[in-house]
Amino acid sequence: MDATAFAGLLADLNAETEVVEAMLAGLDRPGWELPTPAAGWAVRDQVSHLAYFDEAAALAATQPEVFRREAAEVIASGPDFADIIARQYRDLGPAEMLRWFRSARAGLLRAFAGLDPRGRVPWYGPEMSAASSATARLMETWAHGQDIADALGVVREPTLRLRHIAHLGVSTRGFAFGLNGLEIPAQPVRVELAAPDGEQWIWGPADAADRVTGPAVDFCLAVTQRRHLADTALLVTGPVAAHWMSIAQAFAGPPGPGRAPQAAAPQAAAGDRP
Repeated sequence: MDATAFAGLLADLNAETEVVEAMLAGLDRPGWELPTPAAGWAVRDQVSHLAYFDEAAALAATQPEVFRREAAEVIASGPDFADIIARQYRDLGPAEMLRWFRSARAGLLRAFAGLDPRGRVPWYGPEMSAASSATARLMETWAHGQDIADALGVVREPTLRLRHIAHLGVSTRGFAFGLNGLEIPAQPVRVELAAPDGEQWIWGPADAADRVTGPAVDFCLAVTQRRHLADTALLVTGPVAAHWMSIAQAFAGPPGPGRAPQAAAPQAAAGDRP
């Protein structure tokens, strides 16, 4: 990714931020306390999660050694460290929480604006490029924004920004297998997604036997574990593709439990890790 494309990525991250802010603006305290599909997490917890890890990402980009020390302490607290962090900020009022989110996101964007998109930055999982880190923040913003939207009964219009998330979902296929202690299959998977503007987004060789096809938004919901595969319009063909989509995970951290089918359980399993 060159500097121009990276600037566009950061602009898309800012635009996704504005979508979340629009849902939160004017929300009263009962609204902040509404439960989201992540068990035990209210709207406030989704926002504190984003703010906390925005600050962490900015620290990783600007002071990597300090970040590594702090991250080691967080990871040492156990696999449920995201829930521990959420509990620490539940006394913040709505206005203070929203100010924190806005400040943390602005700081993140400033920190990333001066980075080489190919430069490496640490995280709670493997190191990644600055471009991948920014893409991960966009993915997290959209995914946690989906939890907020579900809690508030808001329907968001899919945008072309989904391409960043879809690409991350495809590129983390090997990561998902490794995360679950499984050998990464050698067989390729073809992914063909219908973009919001009617175009097609395609990854993988044309002659691949294993395939995932369908709406881009459904693929993004599946790889961020915001919808069970059964609740999407995705068509999955072949055993390798089926296995991948059963464990697909575009975010770092321990394997997520995913979401139960909506017909089986309106209140889904726990939230993802950063």
